[in-house]
Amino acid sequence: CLTQMYFFVAFGTTDSFLLAAMATDRYVAICNPLHYTTTMSPRRCLLLVVTSWVVSHLHSLTHTILMARLSFCGSNIIHHFFCDVQLLLALSCSDTSVNELVTFTEGSFVLMSSLIIIIVSYVYIARAVLRVPLGGGRYKVFSTCGSHLTVVALFYGTIISVYIRPSSTYSVTKDRVVTVVYTVVTPMLNPFIYSLRNKDMKQALRKLTGRVRVT
Repeated sequence: CLTQMYFFVAFGTTDSFLLAAMATDRYVAICNPLHYTTTMSPRRCLLLVVTSWVVSHLHSLTHTILMARLSFCGSNIIHHFFCDVQLLLALSCSDTSVNELVTFTEGSFVLMSSLIIIIVSYVYIARAVLRVPLGGGRYKVFSTCGSHLTVVALFYGTIISVYIRPSSTYSVTKDRVVTVVYTVVTPMLNPFIYSLRNKDMKQALRKLTGRVRVT
């Protein structure tokens, strides 16, 4: 169960940092296009990816070690799809105040730091877009950032509603549905969302909608 929790937290946190790296990439491409090749060099991109993985696994390891020191002397049944941090804290018969404090402070910092990077990047992007004359230039920028913003909204909207709060307010019935969104629905929709700018995908969607209207 702890192994499952470790990889789930690590992969979820990595996803948040990669979204922040993608926002940074779009900021450089739109606000400093002439310096894009040198700023976002292959070496720097690799550094962003490696940093995302290292920080995410250290974050997950911290929670796993703190969870392993707790005692579980009651029910061992989890009414969920996987071993989640909040659910294990609710099952523990030990004092979980340290775990909850770390979850709320360090967990909030890790999640919010990547979200702040995304927000700041898009503030600068919005300022740059407003300087562009109305027409194809703005449409190109919105089409470039629209898919990424959609994924960010789905991911962070559900993550924050589940984790950035005390474990005493955790509701299995309600939060299990929300959890499905960022564990199943969002990853499943990612290829579709990011391929909406593809011309072949657009043509296929037009044909599909045309057939639906005909039938």
